[in-house]
Amino acid sequence: MPTPHRVVIAVFTDVDLLDVTGPAEVFALANRVAGRHLYEVRLAAPEGGQVTTSAGVRLVPDLVFAEVGVAVDTLLVPGAVSMDEEGPVALVDPEVVAWIAATAPHARRVASVCVGAHLLAAAGLLDGHRATTHWSTAAQLAAEHPRVEVDADPIFVRSGRLWTGAGISACMDLTLALVAEDHGEELALGVARQLVMYLKRQGGQSQFSVPLSRPATSRRDIDELRAHVTEHLDADLSAAALAARMCMSERHFARVFRKETGTSPAAYVEAVRVEAARRLLETTDDPLEQVASAAGLGSVETLHRAFRKQLATTPAAYRRRFRTTH
Repeated sequence: MPTPHRVVIAVFTDVDLLDVTGPAEVFALANRVAGRHLYEVRLAAPEGGQVTTSAGVRLVPDLVFAEVGVAVDTLLVPGAVSMDEEGPVALVDPEVVAWIAATAPHARRVASVCVGAHLLAAAGLLDGHRATTHWSTAAQLAAEHPRVEVDADPIFVRSGRLWTGAGISACMDLTLALVAEDHGEELALGVARQLVMYLKRQGGQSQFSVPLSRPATSRRDIDELRAHVTEHLDADLSAAALAARMCMSERHFARVFRKETGTSPAAYVEAVRVEAARRLLETTDDPLEQVASAAGLGSVETLHRAFRKQLATTPAAYRRRFRTTH
């Protein structure tokens, strides 16, 4: 019988509980669904004794760091945060970072969950790589590690043997992708069904919707305009039309909108329309012509072009993977 794939999950004080138990449950269900012992999961901590997680639940690790050795197939690194007056701050324990730096070169695959990306970055593993983390600490990761190409949008990112995942439930999506890489899509989908999940989301899916990804601005009129865009997708939402609605010149409007939202009017409108098209593809059997029209994209050709640009896939492929009703 083949040797089980050895997964070692790092645990330490204040580690996010779900980021440990979520992946562990996915691997355990993979064993159950396959009817074989595919994965052996072990928790490793800096020292012996119980580890108190962020939820107050205590974990009993299987190993201390010194006992792990080099026989690691997947090294999985969750994270921990504290809160200050400006919001979440990712915590970086030097002892954990040193162990990761020593262990990762010997692991076949290294993955971080949520703010665990900060630990991988501190260990120097993410330099020159694209990576993600929970959206709330992405700016911190980018500021502290300028050699890392931080992308705050996807639910997970793969860069060679390095995987980084976003927060909370995205840890399940990342782990399902690891299972799919090891044993194929059929097993991963079987596990997703056992978890009663939204099947299996590709890494390119966004952590959040377009409106949520753009916080309220300092100008009420811009926020009201954004609401107008969302509610009138099939209207004329060109920069000229939006500028006229704001009683501004087109050039001045473009400057104000970019200053307040961080993007151009055209890019924002397209993102909102693509999101609307995604929802229709996920939840209806409407033909592509109808989806394009309802989302304000006009034609199937424009729909295809926008999906290629933003999601690196086609509308039909997206629907096949993410259709949620039958």
